[in-house]
Amino acid sequence: MKTVVISILGTTMDRRGQDDRRWDRWRPNVAMCQHDDLLIDRLELLFDRQYQGLAHQVRKDIARVSPETEVVFQHVDFQDSWDFETVYSLLLDFARAYDFDTDAERYLTHITTGTHVVQICLYLLSEAGYLPGKLLQTAPATQRGNAMGQFQIIDLDLSKYDQIASRFHKEHLEGTTYLKSGIATNNRTFNAMIEQLEQVSIRSSEPILLTGPTGAGKSQLAQRIYALKQQRGLILGKLVVVNCATLKGENAMSALFGHTKGAFTGATSDRPGLLREADGGMLFLDEIGELGIDEQTMLLRAIEDKRFMPFGADQEVASDFLLISGSNRELGELAQAGEFREDLLARIDLWTYRLPSLRERMEDFEANLDYELEGFARKAGHLVSFNKDARKRYLKFAQSNEATWSANFRDLNASVTRMATLAEGGRITVAAVSEEVGRLRNKWQATLVNGDGDAMALVASVLGQDSVNNIDRYDCLVLAAVIRVCRESNSMAAAGRTLFNVSREQKRSQNDSHRLKQLLDKWGLRFGDLKRDLA
Repeated sequence: MKTVVISILGTTMDRRGQDDRRWDRWRPNVAMCQHDDLLIDRLELLFDRQYQGLAHQVRKDIARVSPETEVVFQHVDFQDSWDFETVYSLLLDFARAYDFDTDAERYLTHITTGTHVVQICLYLLSEAGYLPGKLLQTAPATQRGNAMGQFQIIDLDLSKYDQIASRFHKEHLEGTTYLKSGIATNNRTFNAMIEQLEQVSIRSSEPILLTGPTGAGKSQLAQRIYALKQQRGLILGKLVVVNCATLKGENAMSALFGHTKGAFTGATSDRPGLLREADGGMLFLDEIGELGIDEQTMLLRAIEDKRFMPFGADQEVASDFLLISGSNRELGELAQAGEFREDLLARIDLWTYRLPSLRERMEDFEANLDYELEGFARKAGHLVSFNKDARKRYLKFAQSNEATWSANFRDLNASVTRMATLAEGGRITVAAVSEEVGRLRNKWQATLVNGDGDAMALVASVLGQDSVNNIDRYDCLVLAAVIRVCRESNSMAAAGRTLFNVSREQKRSQNDSHRLKQLLDKWGLRFGDLKRDLA
């Protein structure tokens, strides 16, 4: 593989006169061709045309010390080598026009000659990949009489440097721990999601969509993403949180985009709007699926162009913000029903992460329980803990099929708050746990009785009403969920991956189709029949 060096002609350091005394002085472009352990096949020498004479002198001297090195002239007329924009543009044009052949040649970019601006631009172009390969740094020798000097090759792939890679890894771990609120989670799917989300939060400014059931922690995670960006100096503005479910009619348009005085009855003064308030910061639109079509249309323009028209105004305003959206509804289904703009969905779901329910993360339940206890202690100013038997009983109930945790982490937070508040001497007893378990049972039973009509009707439409009457309510709810997933999936494998998203990671053979078939066989159902029911 040939070695090619891209270098700037040093109008001062490469100019050492024409007599023999120049050989006693360090000249960067000539010196780097004198090293036995740095064999250069071709030198691409960039210079302004007015220095043609010096370039010829350097080429002649290189031919004397390294006959095998071909020196190719590249004319770049900088005009002002201290003007950053001009220098970068000219070097970028050179890089784009150059025919790099990385399979046959390795490239080194010499960053010793030229003004500081030129050297910075060469570094930036190398870091961005426009100039492929590594950096070549040369310097005079520490001892007199050594005209060759010294050189160092610098690889910008920082992952190859152990100390730097270790620091990056540490920062990544700190970031993921922060996003998880310091909770030591064990759910593999959740951990993998958070690890990627940490990278996206640091490296991307594109919209993020957080989905999942109510109470799964979307709002808290959005706040953590904002704080992480703020810690790393990636964002300076404030976090603006909007619950779109509370915005209706003219109030939605006015609250989001602002209005002018007199825009409607009651508009007695100008209102900047929440999008303007988020300028330079982050906007979290929770329950974005609740926005009306008109608001969705204006939001799409605001995301893409960073401009929008306040209600009643005749001039556009600008706002540059990062966007995180949250939804507990399936936005794809809303788009198919014409209730959500497909182009807006395509714009906000570049990075989509579904937060699992508490029931889907039972291996993390105990860690989250301790987190809630610690949170209560910070607010109350005193420690609260379980008796050993009380904790054992609470965990047994919490992780049983009887515990639905329908409101997810909100249920857990409320449960801990109740027990901790009533704990005498800061100790939660078996009696307190028994009382709380009874309270949760009553709550969730009422939810089942009042909220499972659609599930019962769905199962009845598949198995018949007589069969439903002979099925436990719990089994009926589970079966309804299975039917919905099957109908929404293109194949049994896809449906199986959705239904067994956690347990499949612990199995050597991930035959999701077979597991789903066994589940359907229990009720005498077939996947194809469920799909045909929709036709």
